[in-house]
Amino acid sequence: MSGQTEHANLFDDARSRLEEVCQAIDIQGDARERLMQPTLSLQVSVPVRMDDGSLKVFPGWRVQYNTTLGPAKGGIRFHPDVNQEEVTTLSFWMAVKCAVVDLPYGGGKGGVKVDPKQLSKLELERLARGYVRAIADIMGPDRDIPAPDVNTNATVMGWMADEFDHLARGKVPAAITGKPPELGGSLGRVAATGRGALHVLDLWAAREKRKPEETTVAIQGFGNAAYHFARLAHDQGYRIVAVSDSKGAIYSEEGLDPDAIMEQKQRNMRLHEMVYCDDSVCIAEDVEKLDRDELLTLEVDVLALAALENQVHEDNVDQVKAGALLEIANGPVSSRADERLEERGVPVLPDVLANTGGVIVSYYEWVQNRSGERWPEEEINRRLAEHLERQSELVFERAEQEEISYRRAAYRQGIERIAHAIELRGNCQDSE
Repeated sequence: MSGQTEHANLFDDARSRLEEVCQAIDIQGDARERLMQPTLSLQVSVPVRMDDGSLKVFPGWRVQYNTTLGPAKGGIRFHPDVNQEEVTTLSFWMAVKCAVVDLPYGGGKGGVKVDPKQLSKLELERLARGYVRAIADIMGPDRDIPAPDVNTNATVMGWMADEFDHLARGKVPAAITGKPPELGGSLGRVAATGRGALHVLDLWAAREKRKPEETTVAIQGFGNAAYHFARLAHDQGYRIVAVSDSKGAIYSEEGLDPDAIMEQKQRNMRLHEMVYCDDSVCIAEDVEKLDRDELLTLEVDVLALAALENQVHEDNVDQVKAGALLEIANGPVSSRADERLEERGVPVLPDVLANTGGVIVSYYEWVQNRSGERWPEEEINRRLAEHLERQSELVFERAEQEEISYRRAAYRQGIERIAHAIELRGNCQDSE
């Protein structure tokens, strides 16, 4: 099966992992049935008045996936390839990951099918506000709390939060997370996903008795999460030998400086008030240029996947030579590729654990907004490290005790928690 076909069946691919978990830990039938479908799926049309006076209408979606543990939580992406199946799959993964790290949330995800790089800043703001108006009836701090995702950021979340305040006729900062700090956003949120991924890598490396300075890392993707992961990992001594983006990749055996790469990229970016960058890591000097797919085949200790879904699939998994994979993006390894890696003994630190730093700090933002408190960044980072250490060690220990992969252990931990909550709420015909 080709990578393209796998992408077309993204939700079925994701649910195949759920089936395996339900069989392995004997999930009750009623709980299994509730977990197989989203709780709510909304499709909307978002009309936007363009700068030239014309009107364009963009399709959008918001999906809530099993809210047994709490309100839906998850990001909103603006991307030309977004579709309902992708949003549904992402909401499923959010439900699992929130349960894996023991957050009181269900899964949520949203998206608009649009190329944001073709919009002016004013058009982008109209789109963001229009999307909130379209989904406002299912939003709120006790129902569904959006956050940033691909091609959205704190600026976009600030527009959305302001629009929701207008609709609610009051201040409801806990309705959206990932906002600018001046609008109630949490300190530490921008770097949280990358920081959390590094914590998970550190914990795994310590168990393997591997030192950072002896570990080479290649990173697919150089967006927000990947940059902060790269920056923090470099500062800690890991040797970042390659990074890529949609236009290509760069490589240096001696190691790359992520801050220098980002500085060059921003210096050459198309001015769009820092909302989107239109340049590439390939502008970096004194480095070897690679095709972006070549990065996946490098012989490195850790391959960090921080782009989009299904980047490693059945057609290219045998070319992956890394000693371990770290999933910073959502679903970058298909289930069939995952099985091949498991057969080869290549450990994969799964997305439902490794990229939870963002949603954990979004939870802290939600808590601060509801209590009226403002925590210093040092406290945010300390809480994040402690939280991830507790939940990661449970996953690692389960994998060791049951002799299964880290992904299987993480999924069992998350699905078990959701299923148990479903049973405790009653109305399970096969419960005792």
